[in-house]
Amino acid sequence: MTDYATITIDGVEHQFPLVTGSEGERAIDISTLRSTTGVVTLDDGYANTGAAQSAITFIDGDKGILRYRGVPIEDLAKHSSFIETAELLIWGELPDPAQRDRFRQMLSDQAPLHRDMRKHFDGFPSDAHPMAIQSAMINAIQAYDLPEIHISDDPTFERAAAALIAKTRTIAAAAYKSHIGQPMVYPRHDLNYVENFLHMMFSVPYRPYEATPEVAHALNMFLVLHADHEQNCSTSTVRMVASSGANLFTAVSAGVNALWGPLHGGANMAVIDMLEDIRDSGTSPQSYVDKAKDRNSGVRLMGFGHRVYRNFDPRAKILKEAADDLLNKVKVTDPLLDIAREVEAAALADDYFVERKLYPNVDFYSGIILRAIGIPLDMFTVMFAIGRTPGWIAHWKEVHDNAAQRIHRPRQVYVGPTLTEWVPRPDRKDKRKKR
Repeated sequence: MTDYATITIDGVEHQFPLVTGSEGERAIDISTLRSTTGVVTLDDGYANTGAAQSAITFIDGDKGILRYRGVPIEDLAKHSSFIETAELLIWGELPDPAQRDRFRQMLSDQAPLHRDMRKHFDGFPSDAHPMAIQSAMINAIQAYDLPEIHISDDPTFERAAAALIAKTRTIAAAAYKSHIGQPMVYPRHDLNYVENFLHMMFSVPYRPYEATPEVAHALNMFLVLHADHEQNCSTSTVRMVASSGANLFTAVSAGVNALWGPLHGGANMAVIDMLEDIRDSGTSPQSYVDKAKDRNSGVRLMGFGHRVYRNFDPRAKILKEAADDLLNKVKVTDPLLDIAREVEAAALADDYFVERKLYPNVDFYSGIILRAIGIPLDMFTVMFAIGRTPGWIAHWKEVHDNAAQRIHRPRQVYVGPTLTEWVPRPDRKDKRKKR
């Protein structure tokens, strides 16, 4: 039996069905609201709007729950690699040994870039932001790797998914090498995904880089925990672009651009900026934390609290362990990392933050890990993009496979001028605000 919600407009009652998700989430299906009433809903920022029915990721922000395809993030972090997690997200189930070996072989085969793509790197200024390069080169992959723009069968999709996951890593490392004036490093067939990326980032012709187990583990955790996070800004962008029928590479490139925004993918960079401010100002971490409690001070504690998680960020608990293990074993000498630990300890011991459930989030610990590994600050968001690529692919596939999918077309409530008379040029007066 279907339950209904009743909405009264101009004295007339209208009924709309209630939809219940597999985890008990409830929503009012208002897909016929405009056609039956002439009215639309207004939800600036879509904070209360379910834009899709999705089977990929479940979040309960109040309880601190995150699951990929029903599997708790804690189990994936403990037992699965980034690539196994990617396969779960994209195809809906954990791979068996044969599937796992097959996809890993595809990733290895797809890792190198076409020789002619080097010309694209040469075309960017040496100071070009890595995210600009990442977005442009993902679009370029399609031209080199797929015989047709549109994916029409499962084998082609699998090959495209492998190319994207493998090559986003290769592009990121090549962009970094180009930026610092070093030759690009070829991927190695014998290395796993994470170790291969670190090899391409930090090896030079006269000195190969070998990742320690602690570094590889920490980066693998980072990627697993960033692989998907439901209908966030960049994922919603990918789904909207996909709804137009755009190809996989175009949609993922759009996701990269959305992630570039400082309010989305730049949060871990903001943590490092905060730590640098503490160091450069000579302020003690405890004093900085105290100032953050005063709303009039202009001081914000970056990397604490989360818009979705009202209790704790489950990803942060996992990444904290990886960060602690990394810092304890690698013995990196870095004042910023020492400051980070002092800020963390001061905030967690302060009732002000504990009572408000302002705990360190995933961005706080991811910033620490990336800095400890040696990833430069302007590459932080690129690292986020590498991790999020499997989630973007999974969401593109979900839209692409939906036979009932319609192009996304949000409505608006117009608040501009009403009917306005056209004025001849000689009679116009400058009413714009002076800059």
